[in-house]
Amino acid sequence: MLDGRKLAGEIFEEIRTRVSARVAEGKPAPALATVLVGDDRASDVYVRSKQKNAKQVGIDARDHRLPASITTDELVELVSSLNADASVSGVLIQQPVPPQIDMTRVIAALDPVKDVDGFHPVNAGMVALGLAGAVEPCTPAGIVELLEHAGVSISGAEAVVVGRSNLVGKPAALLLLKRHATVTICHTRTRELAAHTRRADILVAAAGKVGLITREMVKPGAAVVDVAANWVGGKQVGDLGPGVEEVAGWLTPNPGGVGPMTRAMLIRNTFNAEVRRRP
Repeated sequence: MLDGRKLAGEIFEEIRTRVSARVAEGKPAPALATVLVGDDRASDVYVRSKQKNAKQVGIDARDHRLPASITTDELVELVSSLNADASVSGVLIQQPVPPQIDMTRVIAALDPVKDVDGFHPVNAGMVALGLAGAVEPCTPAGIVELLEHAGVSISGAEAVVVGRSNLVGKPAALLLLKRHATVTICHTRTRELAAHTRRADILVAAAGKVGLITREMVKPGAAVVDVAANWVGGKQVGDLGPGVEEVAGWLTPNPGGVGPMTRAMLIRNTFNAEVRRRP
């Protein structure tokens, strides 16, 4: 079992120790500003969880709640003020946002150094180019961390990522490629999807379609990472169908696999953002 909760707990403890050491040296604690637009209940839960994790490691969590009617210009104005605030280490803008918001403009307005999600074009470009110092997106970084911690061999492995989003699928493929995997990106319109997934030593399911990956589509002994958060009858389920756990060699629970790792990488990115600004 690729236990994201356990590993995330270890990462939180590591960051807590590092924050305490900085404070003991007389340096300010890092601060994370979270921005939530509207009243989406799921987003509210996610933001509260991220703030709780920040506080438990000694990072100051600052909550910004905006009405669903806000304009792109108004949101950009807030982002600009957070950029200018020397006490803020990192800024997280919770997505999704209401349809009138142009997130391309909002993300472009964010200082890349304070972009703890790794969504800014500068950081995304650095990840694509394989350059050191990029802020890696939290969920893909968490996937790689989980695999490496479990001893899954990435170098030389056949990796298949099912999902092509800018948030998960594409950067996950790039981070696996950086570690010398041979990577194939698939999606829900891929012809003969099973022919690709059955080759995978590492299979990342991130398409957001319930039951997309059946047990017959999984190579015996493969490391299977279920990223999707689909909701069925009020419960979170991923993209995996019944029986995959009987075939896989490693498997993430869902929930309890990638989700905690996403939050752990966010907290690590926030700490690192502060260190980059004020070593």
